[in-house]
Amino acid sequence: MFVSRMLSNITQYISEAVMQIFAPVDDAYPNSGVQPFTGEIYKSRTADTW
Repeated sequence: MFVSRMLSNITQYISEAVMQIFAPVDDAYPNSGVQPFTGEIYKSRTADTW
């Protein structure tokens, strides 16, 4: 009884790990990549001096 229960637990543990590795990606990260520039171009002559 003990051996069969232990074998069942080991099999379940390994099969859950395999399912998690090969499951489709379900991350909810936002799409990222190159973002368009929406600021002003830096001009060194007009920079504020301290």
